[in-house]
Amino acid sequence: MTKARRLHQIFAKDGKSLTLALDGYYFSTNTNGIDTVIKQMPQLIENGLDAALVTYGLAKRYSEWFHDVGLVVRADISTSVYDSSVPNTASLLTVEDALRLGADGIIAMTFPGAHNEADTHQAAWALAKDADQWNLPFICESLPNGYAVTDKNSNDPYVIASAARIAVELGADIVKTRYSGGVDDWVIAEQAQVPVLALGGPKTKDVKAYLSFVKHCMDNGAKGVAVGRNIIQSENPAGLVAALNCLIHEDGEIDYAYQLYRNH
Repeated sequence: MTKARRLHQIFAKDGKSLTLALDGYYFSTNTNGIDTVIKQMPQLIENGLDAALVTYGLAKRYSEWFHDVGLVVRADISTSVYDSSVPNTASLLTVEDALRLGADGIIAMTFPGAHNEADTHQAAWALAKDADQWNLPFICESLPNGYAVTDKNSNDPYVIASAARIAVELGADIVKTRYSGGVDDWVIAEQAQVPVLALGGPKTKDVKAYLSFVKHCMDNGAKGVAVGRNIIQSENPAGLVAALNCLIHEDGEIDYAYQLYRNH
C-alpha cells in the first residue's frame, strides 16, 4: 500500500482530520472514559470522526471497533507514568509492529530544547526512516521544552513553529503540536509545510470556549485536531464530535457547532 493511500485513511477527502487520541494509558493515570468511549465508535464515526490514535494494547483488545476509522499507533511511552509532566519517553513499537496491527500511521514524540532532546530526536528519526521503507505515514508530536507547558517560552508560537519544522526535518509526514491560542499561531503551519494536527488542549467544561479554540486552530492553518480528554470525558462525546466535525470539515461557525453539540 502506498503512503498516500494510508494518509487518506487518516485525513478526509478535504485533507483535514478529526482524530480521537486514546493513547492516555501510555502517559497518565487520568484515563477515565477511554474504554467507554471506544464502544461508542460507530456513533463517533457517523458524526465525523476520521481517525483514532491508540496504544498497542487498545489496538489488540478493541480491534473490532477500529475497522471503519483511520488507525494510528503510538510507538513511545512515558518512563514515569505517575508523573503527569512526562519527564522522559522510551521507544516501544516498531513499524513492523504497527503494520501487523493494521495501522495507517505511527506516532512518536520529540522534545526540542528539553534535557532529552538528542535522544528523542534520534528515536524520531529512526522511526521516520523505517516508516519510509514501509510507506507508513509518520506523525511526529514535537513539543518545545518537553511535554508540559512549563513557561511562556514553551507556549510561544514562534518556538512551537521551530519545533514543528524540526519534526519535518527529522522526517515527519504530519506534525502534531500545541497551539498557543494567540494571534501569531499562523506561523506554526506556515513553518511546518506539512499537515499540522493541533493538540486538543487541557480538559475544560466550557464547551463553547473549547470550540472557539478549535476554530482558532483551523483559522490559523491546522489541518485538524487530535483530541483526547475533551471528547473522552465529555458528557456528550458524540455531540462534541459532531460540533468539531462542523468546524473542521464544514468551516462552520461556533454558535452553530455548539447547537449541534447540544442537539446530539
